[in-house]
Order: sequence, then structure tokens, then C-alpha cells
Amino acid sequence: MKLLALSDEVVPLIYSGQIKQRFADIDLVIACGDLPYYYLEFVVSMLDIPLAYVHGNHDARKQRMSNGRIATEAEGCHNIDGKVMTIKSLNVAGLGGSMRYRPDGTHQYSDSAMTRRILRQTPALLARQIQRRPLHIFATHSPPFGIHDRKDLPHTGFKSFLRYLDIFQPQLMLHGHIHLYREPKQPVTQYKNTTIINVYPYRVINYDTNSGQFS
Repeated sequence: MKLLALSDEVVPLIYSGQIKQRFADIDLVIACGDLPYYYLEFVVSMLDIPLAYVHGNHDARKQRMSNGRIATEAEGCHNIDGKVMTIKSLNVAGLGGSMRYRPDGTHQYSDSAMTRRILRQTPALLARQIQRRPLHIFATHSPPFGIHDRKDLPHTGFKSFLRYLDIFQPQLMLHGHIHLYREPKQPVTQYKNTTIINVYPYRVINYDTNSGQFS
């Protein structure tokens, strides 16, 4: 399985006619937030493969498209924010948003509010555990607390995500939100049974669903 993970930035190489040639062998796209719907719709229409996405803290609830349409979701894509789905034989869960740093912030949550969102996912996740069906991918916008995050409140990770990883043990956790400018490559951290990857602004991942190994 070959994944294309996106976050936070419209990449000219991807938002162009080169996408079909450059990413012809991709099986699934995971978008980790702060990406306009027109970009997601372009990717899914050009590659003609499933695309699953979560929201970032800068995503508006309604977005005006170039044709004047007011969009509340990306057409042709799977909104997995707050949901658990099976897509192309992969069990995928998503929780978007960042720590709340503005009282009226869209897709912003306190850690207790994110815990409540996790609790709403729990029945579906436990059902898969009982059936011995692994959670392959956990897609988020923000990282976990203390892993790839920053000291300022908007970029602090969620402590509740650490508990999520402890209990549900996804093979991969993909996140964005933390922009990388000077780092030589995207950080990858192993936390117990989960590999955590910051995918900003995009990353191609060769993923073995049987072993959970990637390259």
C-alpha cells in the first residue's frame, strides 16, 4: 500500500498537471488539515483514488469555491474527522483540530473536549479490537503532547492523544500542524506500538499493512 499524506500547504507540484505522472502509483491519500477543499477535490479527481481528510484549526466551516459554490465538505472525499472508517481494507480513524487558543476558534478544542471526541469514537474502535482488526492509521491535525509539538499553546499537542495511542495502538499516526522549515526531514517517532509522522507539507509512505512497517 502506498500512501500520499498532505497537510497545511498547497504544494505546486501536487496542484498541477504533473500529479498524475508523479503520483500514479498512490493507493490512498490522507489529508491532515488546513488544506482548502478545492485542493482536496483536485487531488481526488486527478488521481481517482480515495482521499480521507480531517480539519485543521485554520479550516473554515464553509468555503467558497471558484465556481461560486459554498462548500461545507470536500466533494468526492471521505471526511473522517471524528469518525472511524474502513477504506481500501484499511481501518482509519481521524480527529482534527488544535488546542483551543481563541474562545471562538473553529476546530479548536481543550484537552477535555478532545477526550469527549475520543469517547464518541471508542465503541467503533473497541468493536474492531474485539474482532482483532487493527487500527491501521490515526489521522490528526495536531501531534500528541510532547511529541513533535511546540511550547506555544496553539501548537501544543494533546495529552488525550497519548492515551488514545496507549489504548487503541494504531500502526501509524499521521499529523500536520507543525510547520518545518529548517529541519532536514520530517520527524518520525516511535511511541510504543505506533509510528508517528509529521507529514507537512506532504510525504509518500510505503506501508506494509501486515507488519505495520513503512518506508
